[in-house]
Amino acid sequence: MDMEAQRYVWDGAIPLQIHLHESDVATLPAPPPALILAPRIGYLPLLASHLKPHFSSALPPRLDTIWFEYKGLPLKWYIPTGVLFDLLCAEPERPWNLTVHFTGYPGNILIPCEGEDSVKWSFINSLKEAAYIINGNCKNVMNMSQPDQVELWRSVLNGNLEPYRRVSTKLKLGTVGDEYGAKLNLSGDTDFSGQVKAGRVPVRLYVWSVSEDFEDLEDAPQIDSWDKVSYINRPVEIQGGEGGRCFTLHDAVKSLLPEYFLDKSLTNEESLTVGDEHEQRVSSEDASSDRKAEEEVENSSERITSCYQHDDAEIKLVRIQGIHPKLEIPFSWVANNLMNPEHFLHICVYLKVPQANTMS
Repeated sequence: MDMEAQRYVWDGAIPLQIHLHESDVATLPAPPPALILAPRIGYLPLLASHLKPHFSSALPPRLDTIWFEYKGLPLKWYIPTGVLFDLLCAEPERPWNLTVHFTGYPGNILIPCEGEDSVKWSFINSLKEAAYIINGNCKNVMNMSQPDQVELWRSVLNGNLEPYRRVSTKLKLGTVGDEYGAKLNLSGDTDFSGQVKAGRVPVRLYVWSVSEDFEDLEDAPQIDSWDKVSYINRPVEIQGGEGGRCFTLHDAVKSLLPEYFLDKSLTNEESLTVGDEHEQRVSSEDASSDRKAEEEVENSSERITSCYQHDDAEIKLVRIQGIHPKLEIPFSWVANNLMNPEHFLHICVYLKVPQANTMS
């Protein structure tokens, strides 16, 4: 992974303006909002240590699990903060105005969260799942020493790249080689040469499909329900291209969405699967072996029930780590340089389809 690109990912942050929900205001006047610069690779529940002191004078005596909402939509705590922002703000909102709750946890929408421990084990389980996808086993993750595991998590928690690199290199989770020797930068300028190497890339794809067209991102409809977001959790296979053909980001997205993009050259015999995030497990035992990790990959997915195919769908926007990479960029570069610390590549896609179509 290119050090400059990795530093870009780790230094990424989102300015938040967090308001205490009126139902949690026990004393007047209501406290001012909290202003926080939140790491993109972080998770919202980890902000509790900053928010509780800020709002302490106004909070009721009995508190529940902390949770957040954006324009009435409860936010899934196990999705990285940067991914939530990329998905829910078509036109970036700065600062991002969120509402925090300390009571009334919506257990019918969000899976339980017991604070930092839940976030930690969600992260570790994702790391094990990524290891299984990349190497066919998760032995290196399972065999991490306790000090290494603590250092790895603390590095993510505190945004310290150097200790993270020191521990993560022991896991041997390199995904794919920079097969094209591509000379490019984060703006997407490319210059390919070289040969293709195969590889499996752990991907989590968040697809928001709409039927109404829009030219400006500020006119994009608001996501007001998680039912409108399709979540695809499966690896992308980078095959050796013929004649030096580059396997691009566009190819990867189309291979994950075959019911929208009919392309014989990208036909894959594997069934596309759509994962239900509510089935994600966060205990320390869920991926305690290779078999457990394999089951995590298999059981976190369900077959698409949609029988419609759209060969005229239009990709309106692809956003990864807050940038809009050109679709022609080599996918291997994207995978190697824009992945999150748990070794998943999170891709947000806004899709224009002839008719609104959900995939769940």
